[in-house]
Amino acid sequence: MNKTLIITGGSKGIGRSIAMKFAENNFDIYTCSRN
Repeated sequence: MNKTLIITGGSKGIGRSIAMKFAENNFDIYTCSRN
């Protein structure tokens, strides 16, 4: 079973970097951003 991660501001910058790093480690990721 994969772990789930929710990231706000995940479209660029630090949020995107965090999302990509966790994706490499088999996390299910949900992101949202302003636009």
